[in-house]
Amino acid sequence: MQNPYKAYPVRIDDIQVATADKTLRTFKFVFLNPEDEEKFAYKVGQFAELSIPGQGEIPIGIASSPSEKGFVMFTVFRTGKVTDHLHNMKVGDIMGIRGPLGNWYPIEDLEGKNIVIIGAGFAFTTLRSTIKYLLEPENRKRFGRLDVIYGARNPGMILYKDELVEWEKRDDINLNLTVDGTDDPDWKYHTGFVPTITETQAPQADDDTYAILCGPPMMLKFTKPVLDKLGYKADHIIMSLENRMKCGIGMCGRCNIGKELVCKDGPVFTLDKLNEMPEEDQ
Repeated sequence: MQNPYKAYPVRIDDIQVATADKTLRTFKFVFLNPEDEEKFAYKVGQFAELSIPGQGEIPIGIASSPSEKGFVMFTVFRTGKVTDHLHNMKVGDIMGIRGPLGNWYPIEDLEGKNIVIIGAGFAFTTLRSTIKYLLEPENRKRFGRLDVIYGARNPGMILYKDELVEWEKRDDINLNLTVDGTDDPDWKYHTGFVPTITETQAPQADDDTYAILCGPPMMLKFTKPVLDKLGYKADHIIMSLENRMKCGIGMCGRCNIGKELVCKDGPVFTLDKLNEMPEEDQ
């Protein structure tokens, strides 16, 4: 069994500034030991700890898809000591990755089903992983309709723009982009908060349609009643509480919601499971 405290050594292979305000950067890492890449067998929705010796580590959702080989990708928001240091690192620098950690979106259980993916902000990372996986030719035929609703504060904060352009051209994905507000005269997509756009653009619920959500707590809070209005049952709504992740293995106890440990038992839960937990902790 892999030591859960041991980080795999990786090299930074590529760094891209992801947003106009430069607070998010996308890092591609390659494993120094090829066998470590095989051991780091992850699924969509999982996360890992990015570990920098002498600085600490931070839990981040995996943005690459398991179908993408030769690297693993993370989009990191600059928000503290570890992420400050990471943002100042260069291509070729060596650090560590610990994981994969947590559970995952139950994609294999959704075969033959329609999937609605709803995300906002930089929490769209694990949803990018999911969409990329679903759009692989050998995977896409296994699922029904695919709708995506993705929101950001403004056009400059939208992630993965080149890929979004390519996805928009496809006829097997219904992509809806929105921003909270903009004065950009060239903006041709939706303007409004994600819950509002979800109400008008998401398909009505049926037994074969499931919703996957990941985003800021306020987005999740106000999107849940919209999905209820559209007829989605609680066991057809799958949510990620990745903002609650801490040590990754449930040892520190800082991620608990009632008796559940988000790092260990999550971060992915169905809404009916969340409804069993103490509301004030969610």
